[in-house]
Amino acid sequence: MTLADLAVRLGAELRGDGDIEISGVRGIEEAGPSEITFIVNPKYAALVHKTQAAAVLVNPDFPEVSVSTLRLANPYLAFAQALGFFYQPPAYAPGIHPTAVVDSTAIVGQRAHIGAYAVIGPGARIGDDATILSHVVLYPGVTVGDHFFAHAHSVVREYCTLGDHVTLENGVVVGADGFGFAKDNHGRWQKIPQSGPVRIGSHVDVQANACIDRATVGETEIADGAKIDNLVQIGHGSKVGKDTLVCAQAGLAGSSVVGANAILAGQAGVAGHCTLGDGVILTAQSGVSHDVPAGKMLSGSPAFDNRTWLRAMAALERLPDMLRRINKLEKRLTSENTETVTSTPGKEAN
Repeated sequence: MTLADLAVRLGAELRGDGDIEISGVRGIEEAGPSEITFIVNPKYAALVHKTQAAAVLVNPDFPEVSVSTLRLANPYLAFAQALGFFYQPPAYAPGIHPTAVVDSTAIVGQRAHIGAYAVIGPGARIGDDATILSHVVLYPGVTVGDHFFAHAHSVVREYCTLGDHVTLENGVVVGADGFGFAKDNHGRWQKIPQSGPVRIGSHVDVQANACIDRATVGETEIADGAKIDNLVQIGHGSKVGKDTLVCAQAGLAGSSVVGANAILAGQAGVAGHCTLGDGVILTAQSGVSHDVPAGKMLSGSPAFDNRTWLRAMAALERLPDMLRRINKLEKRLTSENTETVTSTPGKEAN
């Protein structure tokens, strides 16, 4: 594909040699003379003068440079689209592997691929164009929509419902029992039945080894477009809003509610029964134990306003020097006070 062809497919303005043949996409420091790359973060802008790439995807107002550029409003999205032009994942032909176990009461849509040793339980319903790879297990009563893609060893427990274009990466568990126990009169923990299923909307991606627990009562809900990263824990009865990102190792305790278009960065945590409004951002390793209004950015544990947290962290870095200065000041004041007391003449005897 020539650079000019790529510009047309991406809807970009080309500045430079459109006849260059493009063979792939790579990062700006690794890209070669037949590959394209991108710049979004301004701190990497200087690298454009050193790159060996054939062309760089940039914003429309990016300065003129010697390398060819493709200019458009969202270079990162264009980079992702370009990857799709050049990288082709494995194709899985329709059919059911002889070792797969599909219950006679299950309904499987058209053009499904069901891989080796997959198990489809009684009453399960699978939409069209599903890809279910080896060792995937769908428990009884599971319903999944069209274009479902389940990677090896992912599991969907009983009666859970998933929408269209849902992807489960390796090791995902949807609908495992929530962490619910009650003490009896002898002080022993007794398991509380977890009767409520998980309901996942459409265009949801759940990354490797993430766990979304079923509810004690009611439902655990993941709205359309949400993205759940590796090793995330969604507690029982929680709700995650539309187009929200929950990043690696973040955790929601039971009955947490997160609004739409929120971002929970890596290892962020939300205590049970807390509500986070639309557009809330929790920076990495933040811990929240209270409700958060829409649009707020919080940091720290316990979390508070990000700007205040940044100032506090800047002051924290200066604390050792401040402590030394305070100690010196105290010693000087103590010394001056001692000298004053010593030099004061005593009362003469009558």
